[in-house]
Amino acid sequence: MGSLTYLALLVGCLVVTAPLELLLRVRVYARWRRLLAAVAPEFTVFVVWVLYAIAQGHWDYSDELTLGVRLPGGIPVEEVLFFLVVPLCSVLALEAVRRVTGWDAGYPAEEADA
Repeated sequence: MGSLTYLALLVGCLVVTAPLELLLRVRVYARWRRLLAAVAPEFTVFVVWVLYAIAQGHWDYSDELTLGVRLPGGIPVEEVLFFLVVPLCSVLALEAVRRVTGWDAGYPAEEADA
């Protein structure tokens, strides 16, 4: 698998959680503004952190396990995707738990459906 390893793991996360949207109708994609509000701060902080770590020489990525496509600052495209995919999958999982258990997760159902 080699250079596709990191990308394959991200695709695997999406494949495993995609049925949650379809089967449980958690509506994560339908509420894209809420999803964006949840993911954007994390995405920004961690991309900046990784770019800093790369610039300082504290962090590096294997060209053997990534596609070798680097974005400005030396960050692999898979790493940027990681900061989008993992939070998305986490939100899908959280909303699935809410749907199945009835847990309000700190906000009422009517607010969650907005």
